[in-house]
Amino acid sequence: MKKFALVTGASGGIGQAVCRELARNGYSLYLHYNQNAAPIESLLQEFAAYGGEYIPIQADLSGSGGYKKITADIFSLDEIVITSGTAHYGLFTDITAQDAENMMYVHATAPMLLTKELLPKLIKKGSGSITIISSIWGQTGSACEVLYSAAKGAQIAFVKALSKELALSGVRVNTVAPGAISTNMMSGFSEEDIAGIQEEIPMGRLGTAQNIADAVQFLLSEKASYITGQVIAVNGGWYT
Repeated sequence: MKKFALVTGASGGIGQAVCRELARNGYSLYLHYNQNAAPIESLLQEFAAYGGEYIPIQADLSGSGGYKKITADIFSLDEIVITSGTAHYGLFTDITAQDAENMMYVHATAPMLLTKELLPKLIKKGSGSITIISSIWGQTGSACEVLYSAAKGAQIAFVKALSKELALSGVRVNTVAPGAISTNMMSGFSEEDIAGIQEEIPMGRLGTAQNIADAVQFLLSEKASYITGQVIAVNGGWYT
């Protein structure tokens, strides 16, 4: 029997790695993206050899009701993996009301409403899982990323609460909290900045998108069948 997973933000660095890992492990996929269709087209070609079903879904999760474009195209569903999101750098005193509204909607409101709409499909099966990609800054906070930290912290609180509500239904809810990962999100940093970050990380290097995908695959597997409500930190020991 085919197992279907929805991956939001599938066009991003972490999203692509997650999709590849799930496709290799036999999942059929709903691949959500917003503006960047090229990586999705590449993934569809790459996955043709696996023999699953791979369905692209375009939707803007930054605006009210965007999540409904996803739910309208979802039929069978076993897993939800939320990787979509955007970074925000700068002093907290410089943010606008629109900045705050957009950040919280993309990272917190849209994932919650999307999950609410899709939960009956998982509960009906009495199995499955929801995994949200949060951030180290949702755990400990970061200066000049206050808004992003708050949004990511909201994701973690959502996971912890929902996991308790769904525990008896057989649906598990967890989050992966990456540290500094070598993806396009790091492109705004200079080589000197990245070298400084690596010096702070006990393992002395940035993580990879595959490191995050491996953690997601584990959480979706039977090996994690007794794990729910947890924050799996993948950060090279940067924050413990």
